[in-house]
Amino acid sequence: MCVPDADVRNFSVRTFVLLNSIRLGLIACMTPLNEGKETMREPELIDSNEDTRLVPVWSIVLAAGVFVLVEYYFWLVFPQTQHHIPPLGLRIYMNVSWGLLASLYFLMVGYVSKDAPRRAMSSRFWMLICFVMPGGIGAVLYFLLRSPLVSKCPACGTHVQSDFHFCPQCNYQLTASCGNCFRTVRATDQYCTRCGHELERDHMPARLRLTGIGTRE
Repeated sequence: MCVPDADVRNFSVRTFVLLNSIRLGLIACMTPLNEGKETMREPELIDSNEDTRLVPVWSIVLAAGVFVLVEYYFWLVFPQTQHHIPPLGLRIYMNVSWGLLASLYFLMVGYVSKDAPRRAMSSRFWMLICFVMPGGIGAVLYFLLRSPLVSKCPACGTHVQSDFHFCPQCNYQLTASCGNCFRTVRATDQYCTRCGHELERDHMPARLRLTGIGTRE
């Protein structure tokens, strides 16, 4: 049975609207209010190159412990409840696979605990979501709905997201962008890949050209 293209498009649009509504609702619930104005949570600054710091030690220890427990159960406890024992090769594959999956889940929760503060999000809230929603659904929601990275404006210190081209408080240009369509461009581009605008006409600050800040994501 063929599904009409119109139905597929309508389903995709409804799915996108639903996910966006959930994202906006979660952001509204997690954002504190101060004197009637929205304020941004203080982000935890971790260098993107220091990947090892994004997985805490407690998560690694817990993942190792879970792997040992899973292997203990499938090698010593589970076979006693079975009348027919599968071949050794299949047992090794299944037992190790389940142990690795359980360990990776706890490593992922540890990553969320470190990644969420960098995005001015509540790590406790999202860790709870990851544990409450089984089968990795909570982790999928986190990666779909997480906010951009948050840093500070070099000029005035205002918290800005990584997808901002200009500081909302002092108009300091943060990333290289096209002056016509305002799309992000690379520091080495001469023309915008979206609209063909000549970037030299924008008189982009030399610091963006020299340091390559515009290439960051």
